[in-house]
Amino acid sequence: MSVLESRKVPLEKLRKKTDVASLGFETTDELACDEHFIGQARAVGAISYALEADAKGYNLFVVGNPGSGRTTYALSKMKERAERMPPPDDWIYVYNFDEPGEPLALNLPAGCGKKLALAMDDLVEELKVNLGKAFDNSEYEDNKAALVKAFQEHVGELMESLRAYAGSQNFSIKRTPQGFVNLPLIKEEIEKPEGEEASPEENGAERESAFVTREMQPEEFEKLSEEEQGVIQKKSDDIATHTLETLRTMREREKELKERIKELDGEICRTAIQPLLSELREKFPKDEKLGSWMDKLADDIIDNYGMFVAATRDESAEVDFSRFTVNVFVSNDPEQGAPVIRETNPTYYNLVGKIEYESRQGYLYTDFHRIKAGALQKACGGYLLLEAENVLRQFMSWDALKRVLASGELTIENLGEHLGYIPVASLRPQAMPIKVKVVMVGTYYLYHLLNLYDPEFQKIFKIKADFEPDMPRDCDMEYRMACVISQFARESGHAPFTAAAVGEVIECASRLVDDQDRMSTHFNKISELLTEATVWARVDESAIVGIEHVKRASQESVKRSNLVEERYLRAFETGVVRIDTEGSVVGQINGLTVISMVDHAFGHPVRISANVYMGAEGVVNIEREVKMTGPIHNKGLLTLSSYLGRMYAQDMPISITARIAFEQTYGGIEGDSASSTELYCLLSALSGAPLRQDIAVTGSVDQFGGIQAIGGVNEKIEGFFSYCKSRGLTGSQGVIIPSGNVRHLMLRDDVMEAASAGLFTIWAVSTIDEGMEILTGIPAGEARPDGTFPDGTIHARTKACLRGWLERSAKVKRMLAKKSPDEEGDEDEPDNSDSDDD
Repeated sequence: MSVLESRKVPLEKLRKKTDVASLGFETTDELACDEHFIGQARAVGAISYALEADAKGYNLFVVGNPGSGRTTYALSKMKERAERMPPPDDWIYVYNFDEPGEPLALNLPAGCGKKLALAMDDLVEELKVNLGKAFDNSEYEDNKAALVKAFQEHVGELMESLRAYAGSQNFSIKRTPQGFVNLPLIKEEIEKPEGEEASPEENGAERESAFVTREMQPEEFEKLSEEEQGVIQKKSDDIATHTLETLRTMREREKELKERIKELDGEICRTAIQPLLSELREKFPKDEKLGSWMDKLADDIIDNYGMFVAATRDESAEVDFSRFTVNVFVSNDPEQGAPVIRETNPTYYNLVGKIEYESRQGYLYTDFHRIKAGALQKACGGYLLLEAENVLRQFMSWDALKRVLASGELTIENLGEHLGYIPVASLRPQAMPIKVKVVMVGTYYLYHLLNLYDPEFQKIFKIKADFEPDMPRDCDMEYRMACVISQFARESGHAPFTAAAVGEVIECASRLVDDQDRMSTHFNKISELLTEATVWARVDESAIVGIEHVKRASQESVKRSNLVEERYLRAFETGVVRIDTEGSVVGQINGLTVISMVDHAFGHPVRISANVYMGAEGVVNIEREVKMTGPIHNKGLLTLSSYLGRMYAQDMPISITARIAFEQTYGGIEGDSASSTELYCLLSALSGAPLRQDIAVTGSVDQFGGIQAIGGVNEKIEGFFSYCKSRGLTGSQGVIIPSGNVRHLMLRDDVMEAASAGLFTIWAVSTIDEGMEILTGIPAGEARPDGTFPDGTIHARTKACLRGWLERSAKVKRMLAKKSPDEEGDEDEPDNSDSDDD
């Protein structure tokens, strides 16, 4: 059997068809199974264990590609587990009566936070009424008036005693704005005018019998002798001392009065508020911290009862009662289990909470009511789902998360305190203990980066749930995929799928991973296919979704994204891009590349050419010389030199200069999947054997001439098929692929139809020799023990070419060596042409 026949890939291996009969149903309505998530046993086990583990640091990092269902599944399991957990406590912030700048954090049983807030609001309103009535009571006013009257009488007695003592020393005491002043008195005898009756007072002086007493004037004091002035000054100082003692006594009595009034007010307040506070305490479980705060609340109400009375007497009065109310920081439903929070925008403040400010007349104002909870506080006692990329993108979020998970508590701090050069006075809320299970979702790349560059990462995320990109394709898994499709149709209210349609979806899932024995776990793409298929079924007014609808959904999806592919094909059809699909040419071959867009990848043939001639530069890739190739492609090129040395330089040195080029390629080239193609082209140029242009080639080559598997095999085959189809299929066209890629074949329907009709062929080869025989129709030839090859074979012709070059090169070198001494002798002979002129 010829190589053309033996290496031909059978039709059944070009695409693995689903055995629809083995599914055991006609439409998915017949399936009663409940499958939402399949193919991720490893990840499912890790997630289940992580949600049960209750130890510090056992947080979960879910690793997988977007669209694999990693987030949806993790979230569903978190909610399922949270429903069985007891609801965590509510957390409230209240006014700190000892340190107003440091609000207190109190925890209450789930659901009690809002109840306490409502109770405190009601308490304030009831206090206004009760305290207003208590202090409008006539008995209170009478008791207060009696205390004031007793104080005033006692003050009067003290003043009379002080004036009497001053009078005995011939002094009077006067009250001035500056205080009490001592004035010396003078007694003068006066005569009563005839016919005038005596008056008790005259000119502001007291008259006793025939004398009057008046205040001494300053000039009169100055006329006195020093001795007399000293006596008066001494008396004045003595009276001043008595005055100070009297005033001190009066202040003490006034202070006593205020204390007694305060005690009276306190008794009235306590009597008025005690029933209300007792009722409030009974509504909530006994707690040391809550009880202590309520004791201080009662004292503060008594100290500030006036604000309640003022609010009662004047409803328009602006009185701030916020210190007596509660900020419900975190509230949990006692009937809903533990919280599950998904934070999609994990900024620093959304994650750890914040203190908000309000602008009042140009000033920023805040209080404990403006302390807002973040995702970590809301998820305390439950689960928090974060996306790694979003967390790492936000400033300070990752550092804050690590700090909380490591310390187990969270203090709300504004970023300005970390970044500002000048400390600004603000609230310092009491730290809240945090016990939360964090589930972070990310890609493989981010997971490995965090492992490499953050030494604390492994301490806080000790469990990894790895989502695989694909799953096995066997009978059991195909049936479970059918169950997933059935569940999708049932939950979304779509029409049921036929068994054939399910089989087509399964084949599409295999094509997504380019593997006949695996299926994609990219359920987002599968879900898109199912949704679009149901749309086309509805357009056709079909009650079921058939295979034709699935195929159309797949084709229309490609059509929406393949504009660039069509432009490449149009350039070929119009002759702008030269690709030969017929005939044979020496030193020219059709290679295959894959162009990957964001939403679409397609194969594209490229013409590769090689020129060889005598020289010692070796194999040179023109694209490499101008730095258009990547390191992997360069590695593949260097492999060619190694292969040539192994095959042809065991008994002779080889001297060659070869130039290989990817014609009409203007972008970067990477990958080694064209290395075998380059070697075919090089051997053709050396042997002079023309290569078939109706066959395209892909495959990597090793140093021994073995063909290695490559990626994108389906796209490459379909790309060359499209070019051949546009020119017209001849029946001789096809593609050579590595044998290792046969299991990856999941070709589209039009390629399968052409292959079935014998219009297009796929060959799978394991060695360069097999590929050369298919491309040239000439056997490659096996080496004899003496290192020679059978006459007429590719290797014999190639070695003959290299040997001929070697012999001609040696002959040229001998000729140059023989000529060289004569030229040197001529150069050494002296020139005496100008000797006669000397």
